[in-house]
Amino acid sequence: MVSLTVVSIVRHSDLARWKSTGAWVLVYGRRKVGKSYFIRNFTKWDSYYFVGREGEIFVDSERISYEAFRRELAEKLKHNETVVVDEFQRLPSEFSDMLHSLGTRGRLVAVSSTLWLSREILSGRSPLLGMMTEFKMGLVDEADILVNLSSYVSDPKRLVEVSVLLREPWLTPVWERASNFERGVVQTLRYTVPALVGEVFREEERFLSRVYEGVLKAVASGKSVSSEIAAYLYSNRLMAAQDPSLVHPYLRVLERIGILEKVKFYGKNRYMYRHVSPVVDLFFYMDAKYGISERELEEEQALRVLREKMPLYVEQFVAYLLSKSMGLWAEKIVEPGHEVDVALVDFKSLKAAVEVKWRETLTSSDVEKIEERLSRYKCRKILVVPRGDVLPREPKGIEVFSAENLLELARTRVKKLQQQL
Repeated sequence: MVSLTVVSIVRHSDLARWKSTGAWVLVYGRRKVGKSYFIRNFTKWDSYYFVGREGEIFVDSERISYEAFRRELAEKLKHNETVVVDEFQRLPSEFSDMLHSLGTRGRLVAVSSTLWLSREILSGRSPLLGMMTEFKMGLVDEADILVNLSSYVSDPKRLVEVSVLLREPWLTPVWERASNFERGVVQTLRYTVPALVGEVFREEERFLSRVYEGVLKAVASGKSVSSEIAAYLYSNRLMAAQDPSLVHPYLRVLERIGILEKVKFYGKNRYMYRHVSPVVDLFFYMDAKYGISERELEEEQALRVLREKMPLYVEQFVAYLLSKSMGLWAEKIVEPGHEVDVALVDFKSLKAAVEVKWRETLTSSDVEKIEERLSRYKCRKILVVPRGDVLPREPKGIEVFSAENLLELARTRVKKLQQQL
């Protein structure tokens, strides 16, 4: 297999956003989305400090005392240097007071994998309130991953499916070494995913972590609206009442840290929730259904589940690729009697209705149903398929996008992002 390294994945989307950050920046997000790698390799800095689990400070592989670190950092900021502090949340609370006393001098980049720090720094109680701008990092942008991987994967359908999974940077070594990438993914997720999401919870919120895990299992199991999630938690004795309002605080937290995302129903003041990461979704789905966190994983069973869920993961991937490429919001149409996979919206105006059919074949009946469903909407109509030859005929009044077309969209978007850098 051709070797692939993280270095080859240039995050043009994040680089373009980085240009708009203020002098002091809080970089946060879920573990292993590439925060430290991005800052180290794609941004300019003068000094990079790493804070260990016990509060020890490292710079250039050398350990220094906390007092020396405080003095150095203050001096460098006063001289308008750019200083990075990785795992910022491990520093004592008085450090924030010291920064406040300095004022916003120089450029400070604080990197954290924990939600509670970002909440506290941006809260009304924090001495740093108003001094730092947020830079939330999630998975690799859809266009970026497609364009980067296109040098390594020649088959367009395969390219899209690998890209769906490799938006998780930590899976790159699996791609490098595994003879069967999907098998390598399912072998890895049992131990890695719980560690990834564990950073969301503070140590003193152990009971809350059980509720959070219940929410993640519910969403992965297809309970996508708050009423369904509340019913799931209540039935599992994780919530005192079957009340959707009790679920909303947990959903907001999981959305903010980048584990769940909220999708609006077009034309309605209602939302559905889904996992941002297909890999995290896959783990919690199999844990809810098969209890894989408590027993050995059956690889063939896991591979079958991944194959079954891949069309949904591609639909999610396509929704945001089209949304970002066209500068529109990605919503979903849910009406009595029919649904449309993706609604691309400009404020309240529906600009495109999109169906994603990621299958090897579609029948004439399938095409007729798609035509009938999309004919209800006076807007651009798009059907996304792996290849044009999966269709028995050309659908009437509907544009057909293949995997090759998705790659071209991605290339166009990346070129625009490069022009901003």
